[in-house]
Amino acid sequence: MSPVASDATTTLQPPGRTATRWLILAVICLAQLTVILDNTVLNVAIPSLTEDLGATTADVQWMINAYSLVQSGLLLTAGNSADRYGRKRMLAIGLVLFGVASLGAALAQSPGQLIAARAGMGVGGALLMTTTLAVVMQIFDDEERPKAIGIWSSVNSLGFAAGPLIGGSLLDHFWWGSLFLVNLPVAVVALLAVVALVPESRSRGGELPQALHGVRAGGTPMDLLGALLSMIGMVGVVFAIISGPVTGWLSGRVLISAALGLAGLAVFALWELHVPYPMLDMHFFRNRRFIGAVSGGILVAFGMGGSMFLLTQHLQLVLGYGPLDAGLRMAPLAVTVILINFTGLSARLLPRLGTPGMIVSGMSLLAAGLAAISLFGGDSYGGMLAGLLVMGVGVALAMPTMANAIMSAIPPAKAGVGAGVNGTLMEFGQGLGVAVLGAVLNSRFVALLPLVAAGAGSLPAALARTRTDAERSAVQDAFATGIGTSQLVGAAAVFLGGLVAAVLLRRAERTDRDPEVPATPAGAEPAAAGAE
Repeated sequence: MSPVASDATTTLQPPGRTATRWLILAVICLAQLTVILDNTVLNVAIPSLTEDLGATTADVQWMINAYSLVQSGLLLTAGNSADRYGRKRMLAIGLVLFGVASLGAALAQSPGQLIAARAGMGVGGALLMTTTLAVVMQIFDDEERPKAIGIWSSVNSLGFAAGPLIGGSLLDHFWWGSLFLVNLPVAVVALLAVVALVPESRSRGGELPQALHGVRAGGTPMDLLGALLSMIGMVGVVFAIISGPVTGWLSGRVLISAALGLAGLAVFALWELHVPYPMLDMHFFRNRRFIGAVSGGILVAFGMGGSMFLLTQHLQLVLGYGPLDAGLRMAPLAVTVILINFTGLSARLLPRLGTPGMIVSGMSLLAAGLAAISLFGGDSYGGMLAGLLVMGVGVALAMPTMANAIMSAIPPAKAGVGAGVNGTLMEFGQGLGVAVLGAVLNSRFVALLPLVAAGAGSLPAALARTRTDAERSAVQDAFATGIGTSQLVGAAAVFLGGLVAAVLLRRAERTDRDPEVPATPAGAEPAAAGAE
C-alpha cells in the first residue's frame, strides 16, 4: 500500500487539553444562544411588526421563515467551509455577519428590508451553528467531550424556551427593534473572545491547488456544484414543510417545493458519489454508527419540534394562557435539561449505559413525558408539569449523546461537515415533527368537530361558527382531543425510533472491524485536523 493510500484512512485526534477550553466553551455557547433565540423570538413581535411596518400576513411569514430557510440551506456548505478555511476564521466571520445583519434588522423601515436582514442573519447563523460544535470537537478530548457537548446541547433547549420570554419582556419596555439590538453586544464580546482565545484548526485538504485558484498546491477544489445542490435540496424541503400547515399539504406551492427539494437532494447524493472531492462523503452512510446516530438524531428532533409545537398550542388554546405565561410554563423542561447537562450527570452516565443505552433511555423518557401530558395534562397545568420534567430528563440524555455519536462517526478533519450534518438533521427533524404531528392534530380535530362547525380548518374558524356556549365547548373539546391524540402519536414515534437507533448502534459496536468510511477518495491528499 502506498503512503498516500495508507494516510488516506488516518485521522488525527483533536489536540491536547487547551487551558482555556471551558472559557472558550462559554463564549461559543453565548454565540450559539443568540442564533437559537432568533429562531423563536420574532413570533411575539408579530402584532408590532404588522402595525409599525404595515406588514401583511405573507410579509410576516417571510420575516420569520427567511432566517430558517437560509440557515438550513447553508449548514452543510458552512461546515465544509469551516473545515477548509479554518474554524476560528469562519466563526469570527459568522459573528460579524450576524451582528451586522442584526443591526440592519433593528433599523429596517420596510418589510422587505427586514426580510433581507433576516436572510443575512441566517447566513451568519449557519456559520455559527457549524463552527461552534466543530470547535468543541477540536478543543475537548474524548473524556471531556460528552460533558462539553451536553452543555452545548443545553444551550439549544435554553434558546427555544427563552426566546418567547426574552421577546415578551423586551416588547413590554422597548420597540420591536430591540429584539435584534440585543445581539450586538453579544456578537462584539464573542468576537473579541474568539480572536483572543480560540485556536485555529482546519483540514489540510482544504487548501486549493495552485492550478485552479492560484493558491499553493497540495489541496482540493471546492465542491461548488455540491454546495449549490445541497442548498436547493434543503431549502425546497424545508420550505414545503413550513408552507404545508398554512397553504395545505396538497397545494401547488408545497408539492412543487417538495419535488424540487427532493430532486435536488437526490442529484446532490449522486454527484457526491462521483465527484473526486465531495463536500459530504456519501460513504459515511455505509457506517452503522453513523446511520444509527442519524436515525436517532432525526427522531429526537422530531419529538422536540413536534412536542414544542403541540405544547405551545396546548397551553394557549386549551388551557388559555397568554404567550408570556405559556413560555414561563414551558421553562421546567429547559431548566431540567440544563441542570442535568451542566452538572455532568448525562456525561457520567454515558460510560455506564453506553451510547445505545443512553439513547433508548432518553427517547423512552421523552416518549413517556409526551404520553403523560396527553393523558393527564388536558385539564390543568399540574398534570402537564410532571410530563415536562420527564421530557426534560429524556432530552438531556438523548440529545447530546446523539450529537456526540454523529460527530464521533466522522473523522475529526471533517468536524465542520459533521456539525453541518447535525444541524441539518435538527432543522429537518423539527420541521418534520411540526408537519406530521400538526397533520394528525388537524385531521383528528376536523373529524371530531360538531356539525355546526363542520368544515372549519382551525380552532378560531370553528369557534367563529358557533352560537352557544355548548357549541363552543364542544369545539374546544374536539381540539383538546386532537392535541392529545397527536401527542400520543408523537410519543409512539419517538419510542420506536429510539429502539431502532439503539439497535443499529448496538450492532455497530459489535462490529470488530473498522468502520467502512474512507476519509478521502483513494489517491487523494489526506485530510488532517490540527491546531495551527
